Amino acid sequence: MAIAADQYPQPCKTIGMIRFNPSVLGRRFCLLGFDAGLITASFWGALALRLNGDLAPQITNSAYLLPAAIAIGLLVFLGSGWYRGLTRFSGSLSLYGFPPRAALVALTLLLVSTLHGGAQPPRSFWLLFWLLLSVLVMGSRIVLRDLLRFCIQWSGQGQGQGQGQGQGRKTLIYGAGEAGLRLLESLRFDLRFSVVGLLDDDPRLWGRKVQDLPIHRPDQLQVLVSQQHICQVLLAMPSTPLSRRSLLVRQLKAMGLEVMSMPSLGQIASGESSVSELRPVAIEELLGREPSEPIPELLKAAVQGEAVLVTGAGGSIGSALCRRVLSQRPKVLVLLERNEFALYAIHQELLAKALAAGVELVPVLADVADRPRMEMLLRRHGITVLLHAAAYKHVPLVEANVCAGLANNIFGTRSALDAAIACGLKRFTLISTDKAVRPTNVMGASKRVCELLVQDAAARMAEQGSGPICSMVRFGNVLGSSGSVVPLFREQIASGGPVTVTHPEITRYFMTIPEAAQLVLQATGMAQGGEVFVLDMSEPVKLVDLARQMVELSGCTVRDSTKPDGDIAITFTGLRPGEKLYEELLLSDSDEPTGHPLIRQAQERSLPSEELHQLMVDLGQALDDWDRQEAVGILQSLVKEYQASSGPP
Repeated sequence: MAIAADQYPQPCKTIGMIRFNPSVLGRRFCLLGFDAGLITASFWGALALRLNGDLAPQITNSAYLLPAAIAIGLLVFLGSGWYRGLTRFSGSLSLYGFPPRAALVALTLLLVSTLHGGAQPPRSFWLLFWLLLSVLVMGSRIVLRDLLRFCIQWSGQGQGQGQGQGQGRKTLIYGAGEAGLRLLESLRFDLRFSVVGLLDDDPRLWGRKVQDLPIHRPDQLQVLVSQQHICQVLLAMPSTPLSRRSLLVRQLKAMGLEVMSMPSLGQIASGESSVSELRPVAIEELLGREPSEPIPELLKAAVQGEAVLVTGAGGSIGSALCRRVLSQRPKVLVLLERNEFALYAIHQELLAKALAAGVELVPVLADVADRPRMEMLLRRHGITVLLHAAAYKHVPLVEANVCAGLANNIFGTRSALDAAIACGLKRFTLISTDKAVRPTNVMGASKRVCELLVQDAAARMAEQGSGPICSMVRFGNVLGSSGSVVPLFREQIASGGPVTVTHPEITRYFMTIPEAAQLVLQATGMAQGGEVFVLDMSEPVKLVDLARQMVELSGCTVRDSTKPDGDIAITFTGLRPGEKLYEELLLSDSDEPTGHPLIRQAQERSLPSEELHQLMVDLGQALDDWDRQEAVGILQSLVKEYQASSGPP
């Protein structure tokens, strides 16, 4: 592929330790000549303003100072870094840095004049010279900045028209607060956008202007869209409540507008994103509740400075836990995963961050059900905290593969738990699910058995007065996880539909993966042993409403009885084996608050240790025989609330 000459980087020459770029040097020489002219104008201007009469004698007497003024001025400008800034990006802060430079030039010139002993200009000349030099140089930079920006914008538009692209898309910014103003400044010369105005809910701003752009009332949006052919709206409302943003997005999408949003103030402040990093509004931003702020002490309590092992490290929850654990600077982080590609992916993602943080990162291909291997790993790496996220979680698949699901979920948990006790770990945390509450499927029932195992272990540790602090954290669906409906809906929308929902009334709790991970760590930090922590999942969401929002966010319309010519249909396929209409988070009718407002503690029953042990022996025998019917019968004895569905043999 041929490359135009102007695409190559400009050649640089190196002399000593200084690199010289010809184009940069050329621009700087031009600025030096320009500033020499401004110094000359300031010098004669100050004399003219001061004398206001016959200038000839004074000009003759003071002419010897002009070369000194130019030399001193340029040396001060060069030495103070005045020419390092880019003129087209000159802002107030850089310009305000010039008057002290001008004062230094005037004072140095005064010193030279005094030492020379020749004719002296009037005393007020020095103040006038400083003022004129400051005004002329700062004013010239503002003019040059705007002229350069205009030329860049004009040339870019001309090139775009030559390529058939035309000017940027007609855009409105929703939000005229600080975030909106910062966004407007960032996009002012971005050729992708042609910002024609702003919208804001504050009546005090209506009718006013920002950078010569009007601020409109929200109820004028429909008129603006039709009159000015608006294509998209940029949401600059990072601190607005989630419910308000969700309503706005639905209203804007209903008008056929593309909606994009800027990052949150937290992301901007932390350096994760910049103001101008606009992105389409994601469904994760419109569901659930406002993201919670973690309590730093609870996050640190569990893992900071510890050797941590995460099972299922390549899964949706496991990988999020690994990211959050790494941010708290553990001594060692062991990633245990039996899926080779998933382990490779999370290891590659975290490797650079671990090196930067000085954390030893160890990827391990292993099966959590292999107890001898687990004990060897725990001892070899001195593990003190084990977060157990490995499990089969896909309800229909586990329902169709009962024995495999029970063997992995239940006996994998028992293996990890027994290894943690044998190796004397400090903490063991089980990641559970809302499907463990009054389960109607094997996956949920298996996770309830895992909870019973952890409860039993915690009771034994309490009797002994030693051993790991065993606890569990229960929560609902996480948005975007491998088993979530969100990726499925996205795939169906991308292929043109239909979007399939099992039942018009089916609801689910949702939480974002990062928030779930940080709440799990905080629950682990506050655990004393035996707790069943339940995360506040806010209000449940109807899946049909979720599907409709995702269709609209994709820029399409839903095809139904009111819109027979819509783009994508939503169809109902019927409940699958083991699927419930509504999920629950508590078995009992009450729970207790904890030290975190979004973490509750459930009061759940447990099985007597002897009964649990015998049923586990029976279940192990049934799985050895791969006897599905027997295994389900024992599962019902373990979990009294479990109502088995009729599934494949």
